[in-house]
Amino acid sequence: MRIFIRLLILFALAVGLAVGARYNPGNVVLFFPPYRIDLSLNFFLFLLLVVFVVIYLVIRTIITTRKMPRKVALYRQNKREKDSNKALREALKALFEGRFGHAEKAAMRATELPDNAAIASLIGARAAHHMSQFERRDSWFAGLEQDNAYKVARLVSMTELLVDQHQPGKALEAVRELNANGTRHIQVLRWALKANQQAQKWQEVLKLVRTLDKHRALHPALSQRLRELAYEDLLKNQGHDTESIRRVWYEIPQADRKSAFVASTAAAAFNSHGLFDDARGIVEKALVEEWDERLMRAYRDAAASEGSAALLSQIEHCEKWSEQHPTDPELALTLGTLCLRQKLWGKAQRHMEQALSDAVDPRTVREANLKLAQLHEALGQPEEAASRYRQCAIATML
Repeated sequence: MRIFIRLLILFALAVGLAVGARYNPGNVVLFFPPYRIDLSLNFFLFLLLVVFVVIYLVIRTIITTRKMPRKVALYRQNKREKDSNKALREALKALFEGRFGHAEKAAMRATELPDNAAIASLIGARAAHHMSQFERRDSWFAGLEQDNAYKVARLVSMTELLVDQHQPGKALEAVRELNANGTRHIQVLRWALKANQQAQKWQEVLKLVRTLDKHRALHPALSQRLRELAYEDLLKNQGHDTESIRRVWYEIPQADRKSAFVASTAAAAFNSHGLFDDARGIVEKALVEEWDERLMRAYRDAAASEGSAALLSQIEHCEKWSEQHPTDPELALTLGTLCLRQKLWGKAQRHMEQALSDAVDPRTVREANLKLAQLHEALGQPEEAASRYRQCAIATML
């Protein structure tokens, strides 16, 4: 409809011009001595129109010609951007598909555009890492060192990939650089936790676990296990003296001391330093919270000296626990061992034989036979002792 209206207006103008020109008797005289040119007004107007059109076309041609280099450059730039963006999409797709060689090649093409170079370098570094081409990965990262806009992305990616490569030292260097920039978001803390765990820096592991727990960024089971591993390493440190081992224990939060694993580890550490009274106290408090066989082993190793009030108290505690756990082989073995130390021969033999009847673990069977052999030796029964030693040897081979 719009085209029809325009054609109608154009025809109307043509008709109007034709009619106006027919009844226009005017003329134009161009005088330039000694020349004189007489033109009708209609022809003069036509020539004027032709000259205007020619001048317009010449000017447009000049302008278009001057703009041509810029248009060509813009066309080439647009083509580079289009090709680079396409290569970047291909690199991402290939990376997620696990086609790492193709991803790295596409990333190389994408770096031809400066705006995409940083992202393409990160993709290329990840692709090279997954192909175990660590030198190429590092060269990709090296190309980003001067780009401050992508510094955090580079360092976080380096931390993740170095942790995956089990290079905790280098990973922690990247973490320190991130911390210096004030970057401590959750993912960085997770990678820092893994790096410190690989480096066995358990004090830092504890700090990071507590920080991540505040943000609920760790599964409770994983958090508990990491704390246990950290406490185990700290408590088993061979450089501790009696005071330092106590200090380590009392620095552990009260809630974590209730854990059977932590308590049994601490009791074993105290036993190794000759702090048997402390070890017994730890086990007795922990057993109130949770029953665990590991605690019984530590309690057995912390047996007090013969005839002491502490040993009698231990026997009394074990007899009380036996009412609640009548078929526990570790408890029966512990009670038998304590009675053996107190030279309560009959009770010792009865409890250790009960432990043998209920035991499944070869370690418990071996220790029960060994204690029975020692009991028979003390009673002057060499044949029974020899038989128990043979049973102990058989259990050792299992």
